Amino acid sequence: MLNGLWLGFFVVAAIAACSRWLIGDDAGVFAAMVESLFAMARLSVEVMVVLFGTLTLWLGFLRIAERAGLVERLAVLLAPLFRRLMPEVPSGHPALGLITLNFTANALGLDNAATPIGLKAMRALQDLNPSQTTASNAQILFLVLNASSLTLLPVSIFMYRVQQGAADPTLVFLPILLATSASTLVGLLSVAFMQRLRLHDPVVLAWLGTGALVLGTFMAFLAGLSAAALASLSSLLGNLTLFGLILAFLLFGALRRVPVYEAFVEGAKEGFEVAKNLLPYLVAMLCAVGVLRASGALEFGLDGIRWLIEALGWDTRFVDALPTALVKPFSGSAARALLIETMQSHGVDSFPALVAATMQGSTETTFYVLAVYFGAVGIQRARHAVGCALLADLAGVLASIGVCYWFFG
Repeated sequence: MLNGLWLGFFVVAAIAACSRWLIGDDAGVFAAMVESLFAMARLSVEVMVVLFGTLTLWLGFLRIAERAGLVERLAVLLAPLFRRLMPEVPSGHPALGLITLNFTANALGLDNAATPIGLKAMRALQDLNPSQTTASNAQILFLVLNASSLTLLPVSIFMYRVQQGAADPTLVFLPILLATSASTLVGLLSVAFMQRLRLHDPVVLAWLGTGALVLGTFMAFLAGLSAAALASLSSLLGNLTLFGLILAFLLFGALRRVPVYEAFVEGAKEGFEVAKNLLPYLVAMLCAVGVLRASGALEFGLDGIRWLIEALGWDTRFVDALPTALVKPFSGSAARALLIETMQSHGVDSFPALVAATMQGSTETTFYVLAVYFGAVGIQRARHAVGCALLADLAGVLASIGVCYWFFG
């Protein structure tokens, strides 16, 4: 799928460029495309310079949290909820512990830890599955919640904003938090509807009710603030949360007698390797997106959407952020490249860039997650997993647009 998407970018760019040359007599389009290739290759290296430092820093602190057992403690807290949402999984089954560990790691931004844990959880659920090729209810719920992209601390988005020169990288903290909450809630409710889950169970109600009450109260408080005050609060909470979490990791690690310096260095080494391995993918996708824009194909497609939005009498400022949302279900690297390109073209703190960053932080690479998680256990029939996961993505996109107009409009 990724091969076809990447090749498609170049093919569409070539068609658009030939059209501009033959119909519009614009022979300069080819020079612009070649220049864009080299410019995007240079930008990829510039992005990696920041990624090397930031990923090394963050994974170092996260390793302290892992060594201190903080992830496992949070998993124990979530276990009663998942036991009721997946009634066919016996109480005490290893799958429940793995599932809660996976979601805890995802929420904390521990992507490298979350994926292998998630694959182990899927295999454990497959042991309970009466069919070797059809997804069980528990597997579908697990996958859809994974694809709903619940992330409490979107460090990667902050990193890209830092690299592009944002004065306040955490400005999108609250918008992403609200949008990703909407995505996860819609994913859960859609699966609950399809599977007739008992959401009125006291434990489930306690979790959902508490979450809804906290979120509703918080949104009611936010409703009384101006756009400037909202942006300022998002910045303050984002920075406080990030530094507070780092301090908590260090103090908890020290209390658990973890050698915090050695653990940090161990995790930092992993961060260096992760960042190094990202460069080829970043070059590939940024160059493809650069050629697509230089050819005029991307702008042509956006103009069509913009015309439709104008015909409906709506504001069109969010349209330039849509490429990130449209590509994200298929490829995380392509969406990341489009996000960076949007920041480059419109400015890191422009409205389209803020919307694109929020979309990137509240949606997931749905088809990639489906392929990896179901492919790992040989599932061929996904049942309602695809529909529910894409519905969660749509909710994340719409919530991102709405929340950004609220905060920055």
